[in-house]
Amino acid sequence: SSELRYTANTQLEALHARYTGTGHADITKYEWLTHQHRDTLASIVGHSTLNSYLAIADGEAIGRVKFEMCERMLQPCGPPPQKDE
Repeated sequence: SSELRYTANTQLEALHARYTGTGHADITKYEWLTHQHRDTLASIVGHSTLNSYLAIADGEAIGRVKFEMCERMLQPCGPPPQKDE
């Protein structure tokens, strides 16, 4: 049982090291959502076909779509919530 727990923790740590956006035990809902939104926006900016699709759908230039996606990455879910102390 303890060996299985050690193996599971080791695998979890390896996943977190490999995929930085997977979070940890103390991550808040806001932080998790921010990671998810930034991942999605970065994927859209990185794939030219998605950029072209959005540009055509919005009737905008491809450069404008890329710029707006990059701007949205700053605060994709709005300002952070107030911290309770």
